[in-house]
Amino acid sequence: MLVVGSERFRDHATPAGHPERPDRAEVMTAVVSRWRTGGGRTVEPAPATDAALERVHASPYVRSIGATAGRRVRLDPDTYAAPESEAVARLAAGAALAAVDHALDRDAIGLALVRPPGHHAERERAMGFCLYNNAAVAAAHALDRGLERVAVVDYDVHHGNGTQWIFYDDPRVLYLSTHQYPFYPGTGAADDVGRGDGAGFTVNIPLAAGAGDADLDRVFREVAVPVLAAYEPELIVLSAGYDAHADDPLGGMRVTTGGFATLDRRLRAVAERSCRGRMAVVTEGGYDLAALEACLEGTLEVAAGAPPGAIPGVEGASPAAEAALAAVRPALRAFWPTL
Repeated sequence: MLVVGSERFRDHATPAGHPERPDRAEVMTAVVSRWRTGGGRTVEPAPATDAALERVHASPYVRSIGATAGRRVRLDPDTYAAPESEAVARLAAGAALAAVDHALDRDAIGLALVRPPGHHAERERAMGFCLYNNAAVAAAHALDRGLERVAVVDYDVHHGNGTQWIFYDDPRVLYLSTHQYPFYPGTGAADDVGRGDGAGFTVNIPLAAGAGDADLDRVFREVAVPVLAAYEPELIVLSAGYDAHADDPLGGMRVTTGGFATLDRRLRAVAERSCRGRMAVVTEGGYDLAALEACLEGTLEVAAGAPPGAIPGVEGASPAAEAALAAVRPALRAFWPTL
């Protein structure tokens, strides 16, 4: 297993009081340092090239973000660039590329611990704290390397609108998201399933505020895992946002550190069965520092451990899970008959 990280991620300087703050990078640096001290392999990322970014972003957009270098720019109501932000965002996307390369070259897991996050960044728009869409860049890189089926799984509390729209008509990328709904950014309804050749390859599982471990585990067991098994991805890219944690100040869900670890184990089990264990993990949100650190450590532990055996279900699902399933199954059954 490889962990990709850099102290440079602290240099994306958001305004005072902003939740996506440099302190998040300090947490990531501490996790990477402990992993290295314990004998784990780590590398510094190289910046993503224009060519890598332009697989998912329009060329004028990449140039416009590049033009923010050395300046302070408000890109949307809550998304900012500081003098070093463009360079740091390129490093974040480059870290995602390194995680993919490790996964594909070694039939293993690569983890990119990065900021700024990426999954809200659209083809021509920065939003939701995101400049470049790191997970989308990672998936497109895997396609460029010859893969035909990549799954992007996103358990951030917010729907990854950018990743969805970038691949909305592309069956080579399955986008699967669990998220609080309705909530920022307002996308991610169960009947958003893709279009054209991509119809059925967007899987949204919207959950009400208050959903917790048992709810997430149930929808993973009854929707996410069966769809992934049927799709048979050659690589799983995990958009690992931990802001569905019960302690997070932005979200309204009630997932615990152990709950995220259970989801990680389920995804790793799918990867072991479908794609020789190949996963690239790319961090997204997570704004309570203690919860972020604990969840990162939990994901590292799952990734570094032995492949999971039987994974017990988490008992006690609330009506939130049933409501989500009642919305998702009719929207997707035509595409995934086993649901």
